[in-house]
Amino acid sequence: MTDARLLVGRRVIMTGGAGNIGRESALLMAQHGAAVSIGDLDIEGANETVDLIKKDGGSAFAFKVDVTKENEIKDFVSNSADALGGIDVGFFNAGMQKSGKVEEFAADDWDMLFKVNPRHAFLMSKYVSPILKKQKHGSIILMASVAAVKGGPGMTAYSASKGAITGFGRALAAELAGDNVRVNVVCPGWVDTPFNKPAIDFMGGTKAQESIVSQIVPLGRQAVPSEIAGTILFLASDLSSYTTNQILLVDGGVF
Repeated sequence: MTDARLLVGRRVIMTGGAGNIGRESALLMAQHGAAVSIGDLDIEGANETVDLIKKDGGSAFAFKVDVTKENEIKDFVSNSADALGGIDVGFFNAGMQKSGKVEEFAADDWDMLFKVNPRHAFLMSKYVSPILKKQKHGSIILMASVAAVKGGPGMTAYSASKGAITGFGRALAAELAGDNVRVNVVCPGWVDTPFNKPAIDFMGGTKAQESIVSQIVPLGRQAVPSEIAGTILFLASDLSSYTTNQILLVDGGVF
């Protein structure tokens, strides 16, 4: 009988797998046969994800990584390649959000957003790309946000940091295409996770945010993390073998 799983034998390295979209993506990829290496500052959360994968019969590893530190990213990639026996897919999902009016926004907070969001995507790509290029196949998936293409009040810094990821991803896709390495960027819309708390607080709380979502999202609701994970699985698998240099909006129809 043919194995219908999509990632049998694939080796995935990812950041931000301690919870929410990262955890759901890791679990789904593992269910489809991938071995997964998770890097996260929240090592307890990452280990919980690993335990869930192993409980289901899968293979996974967790490493504590501060994605603002290049040496830790370099070691994480090296250790993951050793643990997995190679790398086929990179999913760079770590991120942070902070909201505030531009005139009140601290420069240090701006800098940290860029360290965690686009700089981490760059550094992970810097160390994963040579492995994928050498084997002449691979998929890199970058996590941005609908905020990268549609700004909003209080979102100047976050939108800028995620917009940098979309620009970086498109340039990287062009750079790596000759080596059969695909690069795509996922831009979720509103997702029901604690990650969005800074934006929700800026909007005046949960009730205000839910009211706005119901008005601007044609599907009338937020996503749940598993609905984003399906897109990650698609981009990691050969179902997307001719898909590269794309910005995929998973936003309930906002665009």
